[in-house]
Parts: sequence; structure tokens; C-alpha cells
Amino acid sequence: MKSVKEKNINSNEDYRAGYKEGYRYGCCSAVLSRIPHFSPAIRNLRVLYVTQGFEGIDGGVSEALRKLVHVCIIASPESMLQEAMNHRPDLLLVMNALHVFPPDHAEKISQIKQMGIHTAVWFVDDPYFSDDTVSLSLQYDEVFTHELGCVSFYQEIGCSHVHYLPLAANSEMFRPLHVAPEYQNDICFIGNAFWNRVELFEQLAPYLEDKKVMIAGGHWDRLEHCSQLSSAIRHGWIPVEETVSYYNGAKIVINMHRPTTAGQDNRNSINLGGRSINPRTYEISGCGTLQITDLREDLISYYRPGYDIETFIDAAELQSKIDYYLNHEEERQLIAWRSLWTTHQYHTYIDRLSRLLDMISIH
Repeated sequence: MKSVKEKNINSNEDYRAGYKEGYRYGCCSAVLSRIPHFSPAIRNLRVLYVTQGFEGIDGGVSEALRKLVHVCIIASPESMLQEAMNHRPDLLLVMNALHVFPPDHAEKISQIKQMGIHTAVWFVDDPYFSDDTVSLSLQYDEVFTHELGCVSFYQEIGCSHVHYLPLAANSEMFRPLHVAPEYQNDICFIGNAFWNRVELFEQLAPYLEDKKVMIAGGHWDRLEHCSQLSSAIRHGWIPVEETVSYYNGAKIVINMHRPTTAGQDNRNSINLGGRSINPRTYEISGCGTLQITDLREDLISYYRPGYDIETFIDAAELQSKIDYYLNHEEERQLIAWRSLWTTHQYHTYIDRLSRLLDMISIH
């Protein structure tokens, strides 16, 4: 049975934790309140959007289109041909065209084009599945890719209209929240255990052993020899709603891009490199949390290292920066709030879909 003194200590700790959480959320709300609101121009277009099944991305794109075009119809890969026949949209926009799309997808695109409907695809898994996108891209009138390094690749294989369009954060989903204590950690990483990530956490394990850490995703059994982190790992897929809570509850969220080389985790036999940042970069920042990410070439086009994001080049630098920011709370929070403002001001799907519609020439 706990003594009165122990109960008082626990009560005081709970109060301090609750106060800090309330302060964090309140400051995040203040930051968002300073972002100017605007009503985007509505295009006189009918757009049929075909989802991929990426909950965060699909939701952001769908909501943006509803605000930007006269009519937005949402379809699945299986229903898109029938929906195109029923609604005869001006534009068919397909998200990614991979994984969940049926084998006759290219045939359906051909049929839709024969109806006089303009077609576009936005590849958001580049360059990891270039073995598949090389043929898929040629089926569309317009090709969008979030990967800067794939623009010339699609042009060289014969795609007539290729556009670079970075990803964004679904601002209605990835936003500051009040979170319960079970979501609060010093350090959080959510993502599959690609081998570069396994190597990173193996190197960090002795340092992280006495920290409150949460690592989640698939294939983390690859870390089987790392006993220091076994209790920190949550195996399997994390629902988006929980991911948002974990991002909000962490003092620091680590982001590391997957490797691009061909192998068991990629279908990229020509070894196209990765130059662009992943969607997590925007999504973590959209929650008002300090992010420390590895470097990709176009990161500095969207965030400012040391100002609204932090970066690392190896495990030693990452450990040093984690240690620094865990012991400098005000600096950590300031960077996180700047990142929150940058993301919700500039990196939303309203911005990206506005740009996409401006780049398409529909006759």
C-alpha cells in the first residue's frame, strides 16, 4: 500500500504532466489561430478522384477537391470505370495506381480516355516501385510525382506531361490534440523496419534503454538481437488516429526515409535515387512536435533545419540532438511550434491540389 507521501508525489507528478500537456496544446492552438484563413477559388470542373487506400492522403485530397471544384466524385479502383460512365467528369485523378488496383487497371484507363475524359495519376510511392510505374505512367495524359528525381525518368520513357508535386499534411487529421498519458513518450518512431532503420536503432539502443520510447510498425522482428528495445516495440500497423496521438504525445519524433536500392523491400531494379521528403515529414510537423529527420535534397525547399525542423546524418548526430532537446524544453517547443505554423500555412492539400489543377490543361 502506498504511503501518503508517495501518493502526494504521484499526484504532483500527474499535475505537472497535465499542466505541461495543457500548455503545449494551448500554445499549438494559439499558433494555428494566427494562420490567415482564405476561401479558395472554385473551378468549374467535375473531378472523379480514385483513392488508393492511404487514409491520411486520400482524406486530404478528397476534402481539398470538394473545396476547389464544382463537383467531386470519389471512387474506388474497382468502381472507377462505372463512375466515369455515370458522371462523365472533366478529369479523372488516380492516386498512385499501385498495390490495391486490379490487374485490368490499364485497360480501364484506356476505356475512360476513349470517353474523352482527361486522365492524371499522382505517384506518391516513387521511386520504390519504378518497375511498376514505368508502364503505368504511359497510360495517363498527365503524370504527377512527389519524387523530384523521377521527373526526368518519366519524361525519358515517353510521358508527355510530367509534373513535380510534393506531398502535404492532411490538416484536419494531423493536427494538435490533447492526448492521454499512454500516448506520451520521450521518443517516437512509426514506420516499417527497413534495414537502414534497423541499423540506426541498433546503434541507438544503449542510449535509448533508459528513455521512454515507442517504436511501431511492421517487420521490427528484424531487431531481434536488440534486447534493450524489445519492450518499446509495438508490432504491426498503427491506425492513423493512434499515430496522430503518438505524434502529439512525443517530445521528439524521429523520421528516417526508407532506402531506395533494389531488393526485398523495393521494386526499383534501376535503382532510382530518392531526393524528396516523405509524407511523414509533413504529418509529424502538422502535429506540433519536434521532428528530427534524415536529409533529403528538397527538404530545405519546405522547412528550415534548426528553425522549424531538425536533421541528422548518422546515429551519433541523432543521439546528440535527442539528448540536447530532451534537456532544452523551450528550444524544443519553439522549433515544434514553428514547424506547426509552416505546415498548416504552406503544406496542405488545398495548396497541392490548387497547383495540380493549375498545371493541367483540360480541353
